[in-house]
Amino acid sequence: MLNRPQSATAEDGVSLPEIHRSVGVPHAGGWLRRLLAFVGPGYLVAVGYMDPGNWATALAGGSAFGYTLLTVALASSLMAMLLQALCARIGIATGRDLAQLCRERFPRPVGYGLWGLAEIAICATDLAELIGTAIALELLFGIPLLLGVILTAADALLILWLQHRGVRWLEALVAGLILLIFGCFAAQLALAHPDWGAVMRGYLPSLSILTEQEQLYIAIGILGATVMPHNLYLHTAVVQSRAVGTGPAARQEAIRFATIDSTVALCLALLVNSAILITAAAVFHAGGRTEVAEIQEAHALLAPMVGTTAAATLFAVALLLCGVNATVTATMAGQVVMEGFLGLRMPPVLRRLVTRLVAIVPAVVVTAFYGPSGTAQLLILSQVVLCLQLPFAVVPLMLFASDARRLGELAAPRWQLVLGWLATTVILVMNAKLLWDAITG
Repeated sequence: MLNRPQSATAEDGVSLPEIHRSVGVPHAGGWLRRLLAFVGPGYLVAVGYMDPGNWATALAGGSAFGYTLLTVALASSLMAMLLQALCARIGIATGRDLAQLCRERFPRPVGYGLWGLAEIAICATDLAELIGTAIALELLFGIPLLLGVILTAADALLILWLQHRGVRWLEALVAGLILLIFGCFAAQLALAHPDWGAVMRGYLPSLSILTEQEQLYIAIGILGATVMPHNLYLHTAVVQSRAVGTGPAARQEAIRFATIDSTVALCLALLVNSAILITAAAVFHAGGRTEVAEIQEAHALLAPMVGTTAAATLFAVALLLCGVNATVTATMAGQVVMEGFLGLRMPPVLRRLVTRLVAIVPAVVVTAFYGPSGTAQLLILSQVVLCLQLPFAVVPLMLFASDARRLGELAAPRWQLVLGWLATTVILVMNAKLLWDAITG
């Protein structure tokens, strides 16, 4: 038997009403059958952890420092798994998304401030996506970079079609594209022939990351590209697409399955991000090209340095898939943020066009005046901006997750809260270090 989907309207005050409780959940049958009903939202979230912004920071880190920053990719992914698990718990336990909780429980000026910062983070995310997609179009089809940036506004049509088909179609498409991206990089690693012993050592912590400013800057960029603010808002909303039972036992099971879903999906994202950095380290750093930060330059060098054009083609195809995939979830996150903080509904296509137009302006200016080198620096800067915005999403998340009185039987276990606050402290310290270095020159 299924918990039947229930239709929602904008007046219900629920998050993403067009998909709210739209997927039936069996309350009988085997463990695997019940788990599969919850598989999907985690992959929508995982997309944001492998968007084109990750490519810029991973390429820069791998080419400059070899395998050293793999430990940052691993630590960032572990933080992400923990924070997304807490997002799933809050969304299922309260029936509210993070933006709604901020509006309801914080003073109005604080809520408006958090909304503004969340919008900045989404625009920074969108900036990375449109640049990455435009670069992929140039590499694969020869479309000029400036024209490609403008053409990316047309992806609003994709959003309209996907949302019309329903959330399960959306989840299936996103998961399929993630598997294709993973396949592209698995083949690319086979062509790159990395030093696997050095790869394993790269996952061990290194003090040089904290003592060398350039390494720290790229490390914060990797953190910003991995633990993304808009994903925290999105996950608290999309987990509510399941028609979960109202009893504590049913919701506890839903939290457990949603956590498994997001953790497995983020493991795939970690493998993809690691593969980008490993490829850059094995091909560019090992070959003496330690300043490769531009995606176009990496594409041009791959074929001659690896010895086959297949490596460059796989690289460009994976980049395009990442850009298209990330487009979908950024739009949904923007909808969650606007509706949750302001109670203002906007058609998804219109919301997408507004966000994309805001991001297109700096991208067009930089592309027109500075070319590929400017877009590379803009990509990395966008990821650092995301990291600086991250505390303003993580701290409210942890405050709500720590509110055992409101969560009751569904309160997070103490070990999750301790590790969550530790991760929050690490993020705050790294941000403070970045700002101090910028101020002191």
